[in-house]
Amino acid sequence: MRLDTSLLRGRWTPLVIAIVVLAVLPVAGAPATWLLYLFLFFVYLAMANMWNLLAGYSGLICLSPAAFIGLGGYTLVIITWSGLPFYLGIIAGGIVAAIFAIIIAYPLFRMRGIYFAIGTLVVPAALQVVFLLWRPVGGELHGGGAGYMVKGLTGITTTDTYWMALAIAAISVFLMRVILNSKLGLGLAAIRDNDETAGSSGINVFRTKLYSFVIAAFVMGIAGGVFYTYQGYIEPNSAFNISWLMTLLMATVIGGEGIEDGPIIGAVIVVILHFLLAKYAGLSLLIQGVILVVVMLVVPQGIMGLIRGGGIHRSVRKLITGRR
Repeated sequence: MRLDTSLLRGRWTPLVIAIVVLAVLPVAGAPATWLLYLFLFFVYLAMANMWNLLAGYSGLICLSPAAFIGLGGYTLVIITWSGLPFYLGIIAGGIVAAIFAIIIAYPLFRMRGIYFAIGTLVVPAALQVVFLLWRPVGGELHGGGAGYMVKGLTGITTTDTYWMALAIAAISVFLMRVILNSKLGLGLAAIRDNDETAGSSGINVFRTKLYSFVIAAFVMGIAGGVFYTYQGYIEPNSAFNISWLMTLLMATVIGGEGIEDGPIIGAVIVVILHFLLAKYAGLSLLIQGVILVVVMLVVPQGIMGLIRGGGIHRSVRKLITGRR
């Protein structure tokens, strides 16, 4: 990838300062509750950035993030049950998710539009059934499903998982900034607008889509491994649950799809909603769905799009009058 360094110059300093400040919070005695909120924010941000790369910049409405997240978590379990260090399991989780993305890309990329979205939605559901029936490491199952505890986490503190989540969030932000200011980013933008025109202009549409698909899967797989390192337990019904998709949809759409800073704002709001809606249990997904629909109707460009392009009164007027 060729980078236009003039576009990046001056934008790294705030990012580096923010990372340094966030990194010292645990040793500065920040409350455990703050660290938990920030941990979830970092994990959601990394995943939302990758979903934004696919849907916002590549035009790929991929509904299978749970597949990559769940594979990252189960790879972590298999590695740790084999007696290897957990950090190898996290890295291997990203690699397995990326390889799986390559395998499913060939049949999925033959579909377009709604057919592609439906095809990707089926993938995590199929994996959920596979892992309910398959016992990848044998041994004693935990919980109601084919669940396993993650081994080899003795001595791993909340601070350690916090720093790992911060690292993957920072990497995701770095990747997005690099990709969007590279030849790959220009190719993705062209494909999103019109893939046939992009193809006739000399862009390898399949390869460009595949690059973004594999990168997103790799980062989501690692983020999933970090999450399940903190949780210490994984089972199919939650690992491949549609709630992961809802979380990333909320973060991206509320923050601003196709806007680089959108997932940051969106991830903050999603974390807040996560704790506010926890007491509603089964109704949580329904409430999130209603919020998502309202945001898409009232502020279709997201919060960052609203800040950059106008005011809330304009969006409300569009909703009332029906004008575009």
